[in-house]
Amino acid sequence: MTTFPPAQADASAPASDMAFSAAERSAVYRAIFERRDMRHFAGGTVAPDAMRRLLTAAHHAPSVGFMQPWRFLRVASSTLRTRLHALVEQERRVTAQALGEREEAFMRLKVEGLREAAELWVVALAEGREKHIFGRRTLPQMDLASAACAIQNLWLAARAEGLGVGWVSLFDPIAVADLLQMPAGAEPIALLCIGPVHAFYEEPMLQKERWAKRCTLDDLLFEDAWGQALGQPVPKP
Repeated sequence: MTTFPPAQADASAPASDMAFSAAERSAVYRAIFERRDMRHFAGGTVAPDAMRRLLTAAHHAPSVGFMQPWRFLRVASSTLRTRLHALVEQERRVTAQALGEREEAFMRLKVEGLREAAELWVVALAEGREKHIFGRRTLPQMDLASAACAIQNLWLAARAEGLGVGWVSLFDPIAVADLLQMPAGAEPIALLCIGPVHAFYEEPMLQKERWAKRCTLDDLLFEDAWGQALGQPVPKP
C-alpha cells in the first residue's frame, strides 16, 4: 500500500547534503502517510524488544524546556484492562448523547480496541509539571503538546514495525488516575492500544465511515495575517 503523494517519494537530489538518501526519505514519508488510528486488532503479542524500541522512540520526542513530561504505564492485569474498558464504554455513551442528532451514527462506530490489542499502555503527564517554567510561562499547555509528540513518535515507529496503534481518549481522567493509583497532579491523556493488525486501513477510518474528512491543506495555510491566503500579501493600507 502506497498512499503518500508521489512527490514525497521523489528521488531527485535533496536540497541539503545533510538530507537522508532517497530511499530513507521515502520510508519516513511512508510511515507518516500510512499511519492509522487503529480500532481493529488481531490479538497476538508484541515482542518485548519491539515494545522497548517503540518506547525509546517516544522518549526521544522533543519537549519544551526538555521537561520530558511523559510517563508510560503498561496495563498487564486483565482485571485492570476490563475496568478501563468499562470506563471507556461509559464515556462513549455520554459522548454519544452529547452529539445530539449524530448519536446513533456515533454509536455505530468502533472507537477502541482495548480488549483485542496485544498491549495496552496508559500515557500520562507527570506530577510536578508546574516547576517547569522554560517555554511554559505563557503557554502551560506545552506539557501536553510535548507528550503528544512522544505519542506520535511511538505511532510512526509502530507503523514501521508493522504494528497498529489506537489512541483512545474517551475516559474520565480522574477515574483513570484513581484506578491506576497515580499521584496527585499526574494526568492520563491516552490509552494506547498496540499490537498486530490484520490490515491497516486504506484511509483514516473516520473518513471511510464518512464521519469527517481531511481538510484541504491550502485552506489551512495563511501568510502575514490570519485568513490571508499563502502567497497573497496583505494589501497595503
